[in-house]
Amino acid sequence: MKTHRTLLLAATLLSFAVNVFAETAASQKPNVVLIFTDDLGYGDVGCYGASLVQTPNIDRLAEGGRRFTDAHSASAVCTPSRYALLTGEYPFRANNGRGTWGPLRYDVGLLIPTDTFTIGKLFQAEGYTTSCFGKWHLGWGDQDKNDWSMPLGSGPNELGFDYYWGIPRVNCNPPYVFVENNMIVGYDPEDPLVLLKKGETPTPIRRFPKEASTKGGNRFRGAVKAHELYDDEMVGTRLTEQAVGWIEANNPSTTSTGSGQAGSGQEKKPFFLLFNTTNIHHPFTPAPRFKGTSQCGLYGDFIHELDWMVGELMRCLEENGLSDNTLVIFTSDNGGMFNIAAQNAFKDGHQINGDLLGFKFGGWEGGHRVPFIASWPGKIPAGTVSDQLICSIDMMATFAAITGQTIDPVDSVNMLPALVGNPQKPVREELVLAAVKSSHLSLRKGKWIYIPEQGSGGFNGTNPGAHDFGGAAAASFTGHPNSDVVDGEIKAGAPPAQLYDLEADVNQTHNLYHDYPEVVEAMRKELQGFRESVK
Repeated sequence: MKTHRTLLLAATLLSFAVNVFAETAASQKPNVVLIFTDDLGYGDVGCYGASLVQTPNIDRLAEGGRRFTDAHSASAVCTPSRYALLTGEYPFRANNGRGTWGPLRYDVGLLIPTDTFTIGKLFQAEGYTTSCFGKWHLGWGDQDKNDWSMPLGSGPNELGFDYYWGIPRVNCNPPYVFVENNMIVGYDPEDPLVLLKKGETPTPIRRFPKEASTKGGNRFRGAVKAHELYDDEMVGTRLTEQAVGWIEANNPSTTSTGSGQAGSGQEKKPFFLLFNTTNIHHPFTPAPRFKGTSQCGLYGDFIHELDWMVGELMRCLEENGLSDNTLVIFTSDNGGMFNIAAQNAFKDGHQINGDLLGFKFGGWEGGHRVPFIASWPGKIPAGTVSDQLICSIDMMATFAAITGQTIDPVDSVNMLPALVGNPQKPVREELVLAAVKSSHLSLRKGKWIYIPEQGSGGFNGTNPGAHDFGGAAAASFTGHPNSDVVDGEIKAGAPPAQLYDLEADVNQTHNLYHDYPEVVEAMRKELQGFRESVK
């Protein structure tokens, strides 16, 4: 009885502390910087076990805050995970219940309707200045199709970001230009960007050797000056310079005129900055000064550039007196991809997803378990590690709690207690996780993960050296054992679905489908309920 009363009192005190903390945080209006990296795997960072790359700035962020070991992207694919981050909804709910599963095509309009409540709009509602830098890849325009006429249609500005500067899609696919708000940087109306027709010659683009991994050909002609401003090896530098400049111009500790110039005595607003890096998505094109600095080729060199980018943002916050009242979150949009550069890094001894099974696009842990670090001096205990289940989809409800707002989240969970406290029970009980194939939509519940089909549900290329190398073949190639896999193939007679106990077997070596039929059936029904909820 005494133990029960003690636990009850502790839980009450924790709840009280979190509530008081949330009220205090809301009144102080902390700045928030969310660094959303691209394809960074669980094993790609020093504080998560990497030894052939050095990430002192990211590691320092973890030393000053909290590192999560059971963090996930909502999808193992870039576009769906970005949808989830911005909306707080599972990506299978997108497109009126049809879902979004793969990377968005170049000719598709804005995926998220402009009347959707997003994390950008959440901060705007609390008086924040908001910005987004880097990769977008959520489409442009109010129609189903995007013809790339200027100005571009609805995009980041209409989804809650006062300012946007970045690349309109992804660094491996055209158009290879920069965009500021809704205009291509350096755009010449006399030389418009036009989708290619049969027989037309595309605007020249820079190509890279095979070891940099795949870069798609140009599908456009025109906009020559805009294309010339885009240098693949300087994208990371340009994005960082733009973000740093924006922070300095919007420093809430200084004063400004109504036009944004310093000196009038008018206080600036707190800010929210979403920094969507292109690192470390293929092609691997680090700035020349980073080439050869790691022990695992271009893959590691690109991570080194990413670490520099993080360091520049942190330096900017410190030099502008913003560190103490800024929450910084660092995570990835999905797990690492086993492309050509990653395969070369593996040969050098680097495990991009650590000991986890699987890669980007797939439903195995390597596809969606990602680094997640949160730092907020004086609020988040420094140098701590948490095994709480957390997802980037939870940023919506968490940011609402931090800013003192009341919302009715669809799928997002307020993880503030896990950031600032030490709750003894899980804050999030379950999580729906998507692969690129809708058939592999999976359910995590407590220690269990249920995948309703065989295999990873991601890339299934069988040849080493191929861009799409993955699945069972890649698992055997990298020496990651799984009871369903023999000699790079799903063995005959393997169970029709998968169940793993992640507490005992985080590397998913043994499929327990036949051992716990009651767990399988319960999770199958619950997952089916999620699917039916969007019909």
